[in-house]
Amino acid sequence: MKNKHYKLRIICFSLISITLFSCSNDFLDVTPDSKLTTGNAYNTAEDLNNALTGAYRTFYDEYYQWDNVLLGDVRSDNAYAGGGGDAPIVAYDELNISTGNNRMFANWSQLYRGIARCNTILGKIGGVNDPALEVNDLRKKIIGQASFLRAFHYFQLVKTYGGVPIELNSNSTDPAVINLPRSTEKEVYDQIDKDLQVALINLPDRYSTDAKENKARPTKGAANALLAKIWAQRSDRDYTKVLQYCNAVISSPAGYSLLTDYAQLFDGDHYYNSESILEISFLGDNWDVSNWGVQLFLAPEDGWQKYCVPSKNLINAYNAQNDVVRKNASVVFWDNLPWADENWNPCQDNSIAVPFAYKEKHPNGWNSGDHPYLLRLDDIILLKAEAQNELNDLAGALTTVNQIRTRVSLPNLTASSKADLKTKILNERRLELAFEAQRWDDLVRYGVATTVMNSLNEVKYTCGSGTPSAAVSINYNCTNEKWLCPIPQLERDANPNLTQNPGY
Repeated sequence: MKNKHYKLRIICFSLISITLFSCSNDFLDVTPDSKLTTGNAYNTAEDLNNALTGAYRTFYDEYYQWDNVLLGDVRSDNAYAGGGGDAPIVAYDELNISTGNNRMFANWSQLYRGIARCNTILGKIGGVNDPALEVNDLRKKIIGQASFLRAFHYFQLVKTYGGVPIELNSNSTDPAVINLPRSTEKEVYDQIDKDLQVALINLPDRYSTDAKENKARPTKGAANALLAKIWAQRSDRDYTKVLQYCNAVISSPAGYSLLTDYAQLFDGDHYYNSESILEISFLGDNWDVSNWGVQLFLAPEDGWQKYCVPSKNLINAYNAQNDVVRKNASVVFWDNLPWADENWNPCQDNSIAVPFAYKEKHPNGWNSGDHPYLLRLDDIILLKAEAQNELNDLAGALTTVNQIRTRVSLPNLTASSKADLKTKILNERRLELAFEAQRWDDLVRYGVATTVMNSLNEVKYTCGSGTPSAAVSINYNCTNEKWLCPIPQLERDANPNLTQNPGY
């Protein structure tokens, strides 16, 4: 169940997130500054830099700290809701999300708020004539970053809700301007592509020799990586373009490369590594710039059940491949817990161990400095293998995917057919990217979300007099309509031009 610390935490972050901009000369310093709003003039390079710093603040909101993992992993076969029965998140797990789900409204609002910040920068920068903007291509870098960030937020929206309103101007209060109808999925993806082409033109391969700066801000590598992902995820996917953009990342002058040791990706000692393309740079030890989401996934010592409990199906998938390296880096088991778990330990038997998501390992009492990855090389390598297979280059696809398996000491894959290899690549992505908000998107992209969810043999239990009940089957009742989430009813109340997704 949610405890009082979590509730206080959410209140604090909700208050902070309504601040539109932040101010600092250092892009990692996100201390709020009330001087800069959409109504103020933008006269200097410093004003725009401060606004850009505020735009990065969206990555500190609930969606990127928490809900993207809930939607990507709890909604899939990777995890149970946990949390002691928190209704909105149980709805994620059971694929029973209502139009009034408060998390849906929060996610929508936070992502559009991030888009608004980018819109303001892109709308204002053309009118600023400060010579400082021409030094070291600062104007281009600001345009590139704001364009990328807007594209990244729209990607989250379109893969969650389908077609959404395309807001490119955020300074109007005129209902005729702001109450936009939904664009089609294709139109949203086309806008994302357009923004990323602008980002490609304006972003550098590297900002400096400082790895921190190159990994915490989008670069050409990040733009190419996101282009690969959008051309794979959209319904009218184009695997020739996916392969093109994957190759651009892999051969980038930025010099991306796989770490030798998979576990180092998540040990907290190797941030800004060669495999990272873009990560959220939390500072830790300061609640305003810390990764509080870790506390909701891990930290059993504070006495309440956490969210995103790894599923038996996922554990079985690791065990079936004898994938010890990635399992140990992704999941940790604890016994002697002071609560019951309806899936793993219903009678609170202290000798039974319960798993926790373990990609982020250092909760630090709501003040973690753990860095979640937004984009990393192994995702792109596996996406390349997927594209090669779809383009009938099975031998090339096997060579590509086996790079990922070799790193974790697993034998090379073989495949009897294109369909066989497609299934194996999907499984490889699951084991490699668990708890990184990828699984649901993969199931949808492969067209198997309904089949996978309805074929699960997952169960839960109750406990009576110290004895577990008979297993109660979990029926997900997945339909293709549930591949998308409902448009939040509060948004539809505010904007009568918003139509609802089928099935809601």
